[in-house]
Amino acid sequence: MIPISLVPVRILLVDDTPTNLKVLSEALQGQGWKTLMATDGESAIEQAEYALPDLILLDVMMPGIDGFETCQRLKANAKVQHIPIIFMTALSDSINKVRGLELGAVDYITKPFQQEEVIARVKLHLSISHLNQSLQTKIAEQAETEAQLQQLAQELEQRVRDRTAELEISLHQLKTTQLQLVQSEKMSTLGQLVAGVGHEINNPINFVSGNLKHIDDYTRDLFALIQMYQRKDSAEDIAEFIEDIDLEYVAEDLPKLIKSIHEGVHRLKDISLSLRSFARSDISSKTEFQLREGIESTIMLLKHRLKANEKHPEIQIIRQYAELPPISCYPGQLNQVFMNLIANAIDAFEEKNETRSYAEIVESPNMIWISTEIDRSNQTVLIRVKDNGLGMLPEIQSQIFEPSFTTKPVGKGTGLGLPISRQIVNEKHGGQLECRSIVGEGTEFTISLPI
Repeated sequence: MIPISLVPVRILLVDDTPTNLKVLSEALQGQGWKTLMATDGESAIEQAEYALPDLILLDVMMPGIDGFETCQRLKANAKVQHIPIIFMTALSDSINKVRGLELGAVDYITKPFQQEEVIARVKLHLSISHLNQSLQTKIAEQAETEAQLQQLAQELEQRVRDRTAELEISLHQLKTTQLQLVQSEKMSTLGQLVAGVGHEINNPINFVSGNLKHIDDYTRDLFALIQMYQRKDSAEDIAEFIEDIDLEYVAEDLPKLIKSIHEGVHRLKDISLSLRSFARSDISSKTEFQLREGIESTIMLLKHRLKANEKHPEIQIIRQYAELPPISCYPGQLNQVFMNLIANAIDAFEEKNETRSYAEIVESPNMIWISTEIDRSNQTVLIRVKDNGLGMLPEIQSQIFEPSFTTKPVGKGTGLGLPISRQIVNEKHGGQLECRSIVGEGTEFTISLPI
């Protein structure tokens, strides 16, 4: 049999998202395969009939005809019905997966894409397809006996079993590396980070901008007054102008405006320092870091979600910090853990507040307790993040550290935040991340890190 690597392989990618097409195309072209692209079902069918690709990666959700109808049409077309189709769908979308397989798809890959998994699955089904074509050619050309057909079938089954075993090994390796990939990209916290900076930087900028307008007016009036003195205008004109510009008020207000601008600039500087602290990666080596600094920078970036609005009063942060020594760690990674835990607490309040009025929330306010302490007996630092949200049932609590498990609505959670956090704490820092939750009382996460 000719190895897959020596066969000119063409793969048709069908997805209405250009970013997905680019990521998939780059990954597959890195294997020496040629890629064709389509952004809707109609053009995908036309390209399949014209180019006869070796395999089709087909998205489920598309404008016009969706992936299911596109698959049905392809399988009803004698010219292209032999082409294997792999569906692309969301991790939690089990109904669509089953439906796709019933329509004739050979497999599915899940979003967000993991390149190693995509390549492994494509290799598997290209091999199976190539074997099927070889088998059909031999049957047509040689008219093999029943014994030969049975032998070929057994060889095919063995090859499939071998490939399946290889795929299982690959999937196991992917499971162990998946969290590292997502962690390095920090995709789960990027949205929180951008939103936090945007909200926090807007107020001081508006504040400085508004005050500069007044300072500009005052400065223009003062220069005009100086010019009147330089021209030696009459005392009556000068007095009248002083009264017009209300010089006494200007003298009182101008220093206040300058002071407030200093405060705005200082606030922007704090935001910049917090952002820089939060975004520190230090991936290659550990560095000495004060945990309190990381916690405070995270709270600042989430401040827009803590503020009062028309739905709820301010979420209160109760700080109980002990004096901690700097510890050797990866600051950027620990900041990601703090972001995940505090953001989860805020999410829990949003769920709890859905059934409570504003007055009820005021009577029983949303609160997050953040504490640090030193456990001298174990030579560890303890960080606790506790909320008075809804809490979790034991069966939910037992699954929260499993990859892709989430109780949040579709589009609001990847299910990777807590697994990533546990990996950062346990594997990267030799510590422990534990959870204790009581239904109706709230949830507490405890991080222990070696000093």
